[in-house]
Amino acid sequence: MSPYAKIDVIEVPDEKAPETLSEIEMEQIKDKEGERILGKISPDAHVIALAIEGKQKSSEELADTLDKLATYGKSKVAFVIGGSLGLSKSVMQRADEALSFSRMTFPHQLMKLILVEQIYRAFRINRGEPYHK
Repeated sequence: MSPYAKIDVIEVPDEKAPETLSEIEMEQIKDKEGERILGKISPDAHVIALAIEGKQKSSEELADTLDKLATYGKSKVAFVIGGSLGLSKSVMQRADEALSFSRMTFPHQLMKLILVEQIYRAFRINRGEPYHK
């Protein structure tokens, strides 16, 4: 990725939680994780939250989004992947947009790999370089 951009992968620890939780307990856990996430986001970053309810885009549409952000001076883009319970309301409110890769749920480690691959693909698309279709 280094020929295209400087990428930092920043992870915050998941909040420990029992298997069965009430709605209130789930929100409390997401809020704690959300505080840690928000503490890592630069104030001038364009935030794209990965969320099932987000907008689905093709690889070309994601490439276009990243190209437009760069064109208009938004060189810091933060993609946020939530924990097993999802993202807190405060993180979703901070997000400039929500992106969905699927209506399915993926482990966040796998989602991280898919996201990095799509960012790489977007840079190749924007440079007119070949990429696997």
